[in-house]
Amino acid sequence: MTAQVTFRQADDGDLDVLVRLHDDVARWMTDHGIEQWKPGARGPEHFRRRIAEGEVWLALLGGRPVGAYELWWRDEDVWGPQLPVAGYVHRLMTDREAAPAGTGRLLLDHAERRTAAAGRGLARLDCEAADPRLRTYYEGAGYAVVGRLEKAAADGRRYAVALMEKPLTEQPVTHPVAEHPVTEQPVG
Repeated sequence: MTAQVTFRQADDGDLDVLVRLHDDVARWMTDHGIEQWKPGARGPEHFRRRIAEGEVWLALLGGRPVGAYELWWRDEDVWGPQLPVAGYVHRLMTDREAAPAGTGRLLLDHAERRTAAAGRGLARLDCEAADPRLRTYYEGAGYAVVGRLEKAAADGRRYAVALMEKPLTEQPVTHPVAEHPVTEQPVG
């Protein structure tokens, strides 16, 4: 029998695991020319705050963490003021050495089910707009690009993120995405 990936909410005892997952993914991104995340950019305090303010989930295989994600209930910095129609997926992370194939999709599916269970009809995320691999990955999971946001990193580097969303029901969403002007924001 093959072990299955299970999920549990992270707590303060998981801070080191979350930082390790983030830094490992950030190093992989950097090694592959994706400049969205930097190692060391998200320390224990970031994850402690996200656990206190929202939901952070760990994916486990045989009790070992193999992935994680953050689920936010609002994201005004990126999406602007919105009615409560979406869940916002952030920091989708997999352990590239231990996670079985398909773990990223399992994480997305879990976030989408949590969002739908909260009565929200859209899952939203953003990713580096200049990287077609990331967009293609999310498009393959049912997400569509609905906008673009220009940003300025803390180090002054300018980049854009693609705003992506996925309807979670067959019924039309009654509150469309609000227009969000292209703006610059410090990140990091």
